[in-house]
Amino acid sequence: MRLQIEDIRVGYDDKTIVHDLTIDIPDGKITTIIGANGCGKSTLLKAITRIIPYQAGSVVLDGENIQKMNTKKLAQELAILPQSPESASGLLVEELVSYGRFPYQKGFGNLSTKDREMIDWALQATNTAEFKNRPVDSLSGGQRQRVWIAMALAQETDIIFLDEPTTYLDMAHQLEVLELLQQLNEKEGRTIVMVLHDLNQAARFSDYMIALNTGHLVKAGSSDEVMTNEILRKVFNIDAVIGADPRTNKPICITYDLIKEPATQLSAI
Repeated sequence: MRLQIEDIRVGYDDKTIVHDLTIDIPDGKITTIIGANGCGKSTLLKAITRIIPYQAGSVVLDGENIQKMNTKKLAQELAILPQSPESASGLLVEELVSYGRFPYQKGFGNLSTKDREMIDWALQATNTAEFKNRPVDSLSGGQRQRVWIAMALAQETDIIFLDEPTTYLDMAHQLEVLELLQQLNEKEGRTIVMVLHDLNQAARFSDYMIALNTGHLVKAGSSDEVMTNEILRKVFNIDAVIGADPRTNKPICITYDLIKEPATQLSAI
């Protein structure tokens, strides 16, 4: 495993959000983190990628603690697309994607031949090359999301983190983005780590799932191991009926009821 999280504890002020969590991220796979709102999914993602500090434990990449890594070196190893990317107002698509080359630039940041090759490749890979001279603001939600992913690709990292990449997108554009990530994983061997709210999408597109409740690890494993009535009870306080997707044979939540009694404090299974 290239990326290992060991006994990590993350919080804000005096409140702990992620509690002493230990997990390995599988190489070359799609991993999805699931859990109720406020359970620590995004906080965990930000701590792993050093956007926010953690109070205890360690995040180890290729045997090196990320807290001790040079910022540009770390940015050459992993990229993150946040839940609500900062506004790209006034930028053309090609300009935004070029920001992904920042970790490789020196001096005043003039783009090299390699930079331009990677930008062109990222635009082609995400099917956004036709938009390269258009303002980002002029694109649809799905198109904009693909452009942001192109920027992450231009960063030329083996590991890409995405925090709810399908938020605010309609069903077709959600599928478009998730299929793109699946292609990047299968064709380019990229390790994808993302947060998703839709359980059926998470199960369909994931090789590995991590289920959290109140900052505690409940279960990590394949979609068959995580998408069970027992685990979903512990994570979401629901009584779910689980079946098999007729197209993918992956587990699917067919329907569910809210469990009236309060959820109990959880320990890992």
